[in-house]
Amino acid sequence: MPNINSFTPETHAFSQIAAPIANLPKRLWIKGELPVGRQPTVAIVGTRKPTPYGREVTYRLSYELAQRGIVILSGLALGVDGIAHQAALDAGGTTIAVLPTSLQSIHPATHRLLAEKIVRHGGALISEYSGEQRIFKTNFVARNRIVTALSDGVLITEAAVKSGTMSTVRFALEQGRPVMTVPGNITSPMSSGCNNLLKMGATPVTDVVDVLHELGLRDIGEQTSLLATTREQGVILKLLQDGYRESDELQQHSGLSAATFNQTLTMLEIEGKIRSLGANQWTIR
Repeated sequence: MPNINSFTPETHAFSQIAAPIANLPKRLWIKGELPVGRQPTVAIVGTRKPTPYGREVTYRLSYELAQRGIVILSGLALGVDGIAHQAALDAGGTTIAVLPTSLQSIHPATHRLLAEKIVRHGGALISEYSGEQRIFKTNFVARNRIVTALSDGVLITEAAVKSGTMSTVRFALEQGRPVMTVPGNITSPMSSGCNNLLKMGATPVTDVVDVLHELGLRDIGEQTSLLATTREQGVILKLLQDGYRESDELQQHSGLSAATFNQTLTMLEIEGKIRSLGANQWTIR
């Protein structure tokens, strides 16, 4: 496993979204790497004892979001959290786990291999605790405020009415993050929390497109390969899909020569596949 480092949220492009939030630690500890720039990020949380339905919808939504370049954020807990992390890894995406303990003490211990896999595949483990410290019950609730602060929206896939997940919902609402939830069987206690959230105005999610729409994103994940007419176009479109916008950054990550990159970018604009945002930044049209 890589060494443990620390960072301040306001100094990293990915975590700056959390900087204005009250009651957040000024310094966080990290093992692994955060995305270079800010990328759309969804926190997926829920019960530690999901039903087969909960497992299915959690895996499917996390997998399909990760496929589309969305960063999956969760708390490495048993149940929904672990399923979301694993699905993102299976999709070849990026996932980040916020721990209720220091990074020297992975909790739960049964997820140690999952934690190592997250780091090994380009993700990160984050904690507000340094060194070996005792674990208090309050750590688990406190962890959730960091999960929501680093996300663009929170998705609850399955949760009972009396669930620790509801603390995550409270933090999301306090921080101005949209709350989304998957409807469940009205006879299932494990879906009662989600169904109550729907009554209170949470956005219903029955498909990955619902999440993208709530975040103001287009469903470009399935379109990129269709849009590209050359390999070089596909490389640039994929980078735009992943959240890169600035020309120099795009060229650097594309691995293309400056001449090939500029020619491909020009053709993409002429063909109406991308548009300029100004200031040398681009997006998929």
